[in-house]
Amino acid sequence: MTKSDARDPDGMTSLLYRSLERMKTSYIDLYFVHGISSIDELDNKTKIWAEKAKASKKIRFFGFSTHSNMEECMMGAARLGWVDGIMMSYNFRIMHSDRMKKAVEACEKAGIGLTAMKTQGGGQVKTSSETEFQLAGRFIKNGYTDKQARLKAVWENPYIASICSQMPSINILMSNASAAMNKTRLSSVDIDLFNRYAGETSGAYCAGCTNICESAVAGTAPVGNFMRCLMYSRSYNEPGWAKELLSRISVTDRERILNLDFSLAEQKCPQKMEIGKLIKEACFELS
Repeated sequence: MTKSDARDPDGMTSLLYRSLERMKTSYIDLYFVHGISSIDELDNKTKIWAEKAKASKKIRFFGFSTHSNMEECMMGAARLGWVDGIMMSYNFRIMHSDRMKKAVEACEKAGIGLTAMKTQGGGQVKTSSETEFQLAGRFIKNGYTDKQARLKAVWENPYIASICSQMPSINILMSNASAAMNKTRLSSVDIDLFNRYAGETSGAYCAGCTNICESAVAGTAPVGNFMRCLMYSRSYNEPGWAKELLSRISVTDRERILNLDFSLAEQKCPQKMEIGKLIKEACFELS
């Protein structure tokens, strides 16, 4: 599978053929429009393009990836009726919300295959809390690490077809493979502890509901992009990715954004994140 940054038919065609050449193949199993934040980014032109690409046997299935407003995008796809697959942020922090549960169920009923990404939930948050100690002790006792347990929490849902996990080393690949083959299921106590831990550390994780925070500042700041920068740098240890993403926001725009008042956005944030403070940290750490 591969993804397209373009939304227009000509752009998607160009990027599809570039991928075919790079991957040395005559067709793509699953072709995604990359990183949508609204289902309105797909229209009838997109549908016609996907149908033609399938008819010409250049792709087998079509869909999109999303890490912003995932639930709304998923519900919208279920209503469209022509989306085959979705890759979305999905982890122990957000999988139990009513909105995400309804979105997953709607996609399952519509026959949409779901691939979970960002499954670590922002990486390891060190709180030295009693909940964290209890989690660590249970994982060690059952023979797997906290990172393996986070994968297993996602696999608990039979509607999730697969996980897209970054594996930059053989060690991580082997660890993930071991978790996949380990048939030990998480207990109800494990799940309850995960939920409690998610609540205690919610302020350190952006849940991707950018329609809330960005509308609170009237669309004058791409809050979600700043949070992704910090995620790549702090949770994934990929400062290069973070700096490249931040560079897409001009220095002039960054200076303007630093002077904005984010108090209303912070009040509305379900995670209670210190948005203004975090944006300043992103700018100073990654510029």
